[in-house]
Amino acid sequence: MSGKKATAEWNGSLMEGEGNISLGSGVFSGAFSFATRIGDDPGTNPEEMLAASLAGCYAMALNAALEKQGTPAKNVKSESTAFLGKDEEAGGFKINRIDLVTIAEVPGLDADKFQEGAEDTKNALPISKALAATDITLTATLANASAAQT
Repeated sequence: MSGKKATAEWNGSLMEGEGNISLGSGVFSGAFSFATRIGDDPGTNPEEMLAASLAGCYAMALNAALEKQGTPAKNVKSESTAFLGKDEEAGGFKINRIDLVTIAEVPGLDADKFQEGAEDTKNALPISKALAATDITLTATLANASAAQT
């Protein structure tokens, strides 16, 4: 497999400076700053990019796992939120947790089997493995059944 590349450039001081994050494929390039990381100013940030990576990886992998077990999904939607906070042990900041929420429409699938497959998929993801030091919570809902949290 080939390596996947992204680039970032920062100009200026921490508080007044600005940067740009670009994907190697060229499909995305976005500005970021201290205010887009810590506040709500428009722009992206590394934590948002990480959350997008987890959501994308999970939606694709859950769809593939469901298909492999003979119960293909009609639709899988995933949303991920990364929480940046203080690192009490080492100082500075860290991503304290990531909340992953998914809703899947899977005709003919029992809710218990869905929950088991959803959790197994979360644990098997390359992105989840890379984030092993971060608590990733999963709320998985089967659109044609009741919700459950793992």
